[in-house]
Amino acid sequence: MISVRPIEPRDREQWQPLWDGYNLFYERPDFPKAISNVTWARFLDPDEPVFAAVAERDGRLVGLVHYLFHRNTARMEDNCYLQDLFTAPEARGQGAGRALIEYVYDQAKAAGSTRVYWQTHENNPARRLYDQVAELTAFRRYVKDF
Repeated sequence: MISVRPIEPRDREQWQPLWDGYNLFYERPDFPKAISNVTWARFLDPDEPVFAAVAERDGRLVGLVHYLFHRNTARMEDNCYLQDLFTAPEARGQGAGRALIEYVYDQAKAAGSTRVYWQTHENNPARRLYDQVAELTAFRRYVKDF
């Protein structure tokens, strides 16, 4: 059985391979260790608005989700952005991804948010799940890195 819970300091060793797998999926094989370290520290800092949860089965982490809350000019309530979602290959199709998304939905509702949203690559096979749990919109993403 898969359960989802907030991330804990003891999870770093099992979180890291999942995070590495996520970055490989998005073609970032040399993702900077410094960014991973800062990201991890933010999860554990109660003053940071970024959160993490993990899916666990039989004492082993099989998935992760990272999310944050932010203001929005079109709503009075904060939006919840589901930034990262990843499940271990051996756990795919067994409910971990859905459980992680539903966990974020519950956290957003508890925080008074009225929207959870995310983006993904158009070729991501997980879109089969996403199409079941949320509505696909027509918005496009523009990025300018500095």
